[in-house]
Amino acid sequence: MFSSFHHFPPAEARAILQDAVNCRQGIGIFEMTGRDAATILRIFMAPFFVMRLTGSIRPFRWSRLLLTYLIPVIPLVVMMDGIVSCLRTYTIPELTELTGSLEGTPYDWEIRKVHTPGSPFPLLYAIGWPRSPGI
Repeated sequence: MFSSFHHFPPAEARAILQDAVNCRQGIGIFEMTGRDAATILRIFMAPFFVMRLTGSIRPFRWSRLLLTYLIPVIPLVVMMDGIVSCLRTYTIPELTELTGSLEGTPYDWEIRKVHTPGSPFPLLYAIGWPRSPGI
């Protein structure tokens, strides 16, 4: 799941993880947002990137130019959506608690935050896979 797990409240998030365990399927969760001050502050730069890139978006739309440059609705909505996403993103301790509460087949979990080259945002990930029998 890429940049979407934060949309699920804890009960639904746990149900998604539990379903993977019940089906003995691996699961990967990847988020570029985070509930830390540095990431949230970087989101405040989003309107400038939207304004910089809007002219190169195809197909051309006059409405897009109007809502980006004349009445900057789109840049502000992108920024607010980013802030809300940051505030809803699960932390490493929360993901650890969610995965630790799962029942059934033993799973191995790797939950980390790494810095990605070329991106101002760290990557938070949780990868789970069924433990091999006999281990």
